[in-house]
Amino acid sequence: RATKLGAFHFLEKPLAPEAVLLALRSALELRQTREVNRSLREQLGEDDPMVGDSERMREVRDLIARVAPTEARVLITGESGTGKELAAAALHRLSGRALGPFIRLNCAAIPRDLVESELFGHEKGAFTGASERRRGRFELADGGTLLLDEIGDLSAEAQAKLLRALEAGEIERVGGDRPIRIDVRIVASTNRDLKADVAAGRFREDLFYRLHVIPIHMPPLRERPGDVAQLVSNFMERHRSRTAMIPPRIGPAAMEALAGHPWPGNVRELANIVERLIILHAGADLGAAEVRSVLLGSPTPPAAARGNGVSPDGSLTSMLDDFERGLIQAALDQAEGSVTEAARRLQTDRANLYRRIRRLELGR
Repeated sequence: RATKLGAFHFLEKPLAPEAVLLALRSALELRQTREVNRSLREQLGEDDPMVGDSERMREVRDLIARVAPTEARVLITGESGTGKELAAAALHRLSGRALGPFIRLNCAAIPRDLVESELFGHEKGAFTGASERRRGRFELADGGTLLLDEIGDLSAEAQAKLLRALEAGEIERVGGDRPIRIDVRIVASTNRDLKADVAAGRFREDLFYRLHVIPIHMPPLRERPGDVAQLVSNFMERHRSRTAMIPPRIGPAAMEALAGHPWPGNVRELANIVERLIILHAGADLGAAEVRSVLLGSPTPPAAARGNGVSPDGSLTSMLDDFERGLIQAALDQAEGSVTEAARRLQTDRANLYRRIRRLELGR
């Protein structure tokens, strides 16, 4: 009973000094291991707080705080790079399962014929190459939380087996002959519209409602530009602590350029851009020109995709030419007409840029 309530170990009387010392040493080693584990998770970003004081992010944090202590299943939706995994980690960290494991499974990255083995494990000899018994993600997450990332990419067969595990509260390893009880909280995430997938027959309706107990939507970065400055500061501090590089000083114009970017890759793209700025301009004072030169190397959607009121009108080729023409002209303007400098900013060679300028009939 004591160990179930959280005691590390128990000793029977009469106490032997060697047994007491061994128990104390084991407890200290466990505490040290947990502290190292926590430190590593922080370095990897798992324990990073969800940064941002915008109203949208406050709503997300408030909802997570209310839902985390419960056992309810959660479905986290949002575009790629919005921080769905951070939200799942926060749910686990604030729950009663915080001391248990937090296991992730990227459903989109598993070959179709290995999904069942990854989820439920397999017995030795269950299939060709199964040279030993292997526990699946459900067993590894027992007593903790299992994040099923990109749940919308599961095949119909895998969806059916997952549904059965959720309904029965037990699993069976591939090649096994006995059920295994599991105690796991399920958090699922996706960048797909699962309701549309259900309507189209691509996702099981009964599984959707099993997972969709508490929905949490992560807002894209373009809908919370006021959080960009805080995110930039957070990424710079993280990079400085890891590498000891002196981050650049970002002036108001540079920050305005960052906040005004549409960020199709969301927070993940911003993190990459900040790292690039640190490496290329360590310790320097940054203005809008330096930021834009780095942003030109990131995928920026055409004006029509940024919602400025312009709708597609013309062939794909002509629209792509217009977009390319705008990028090259902007680089030439920033480089004061120098093709060599413009090529450097666009991360291409000068001969290639000359060919594109001639083809697009750009005057310098």
